[in-house]
Amino acid sequence: MRQIVLDTETTGLEPEQGHRIIEIGCVELLDRRLTGNNFHQYLQPDREIDAGAVEVHGITSEFLSDKPRFADICDDFLGYVRGAELIIHNAPFDVGFLNHELARVAGVAMTVGDLCEVTDTLALARRMHPGQRNSLDALCKRYAIDNTQRELHGALLDAEILADVYLAMTGGQTAFVLESSQVDAQGGQVAAIRRLPVERPRLKVVHATDDELQRHARRLQAIAAGGRCLWQEQEVRDPGVETDG
Repeated sequence: MRQIVLDTETTGLEPEQGHRIIEIGCVELLDRRLTGNNFHQYLQPDREIDAGAVEVHGITSEFLSDKPRFADICDDFLGYVRGAELIIHNAPFDVGFLNHELARVAGVAMTVGDLCEVTDTLALARRMHPGQRNSLDALCKRYAIDNTQRELHGALLDAEILADVYLAMTGGQTAFVLESSQVDAQGGQVAAIRRLPVERPRLKVVHATDDELQRHARRLQAIAAGGRCLWQEQEVRDPGVETDG
């Protein structure tokens, strides 16, 4: 099973307003294991970047001035993601921008949906944790994923973090815990596991009465009438053995 965890950074919020992708970051998972076969590319958008967007990701027009355009890397990108399941947080945003970029490339008449299945981890998180915050930072806190390097958004860094979050979200309970305050990988409370005291009172032994022993013997004899009775043989081998029940 090949999955690609993907994130993008853009010049603004709306591709319909001419905003463009300026960074693509992808992390490959094979059978839920990171392979290190990542895809990362900065892109020249041929337009100014909104000031609000720069505050989010820190990428400037000057930095992108010598970077390739999407059309230049389109074939490499499509070859990398083709046939994989894309794992994206708030997938409509990134897929919308990718489809906008594909539509601008001459000779490319396809969308992301034509190439890949898409899983939206934001929609998944909302189903698993209704009524809670489900941003990537909130999920990192919920699943104890280290995101201390995420001072600014970055496509490759965010894809790497999302890969860890996705594996935690979909992998079941990831640790055997002994504290009642822990949460499992689905975000629910894990039932407390309490250790019994090492020194505990000896269990009370209730012995059978003479009448009960006699009725037990008669029952065994009735069983043995049709053949061997293993209970009688055991009592002959181990007479007078007592147990703690």
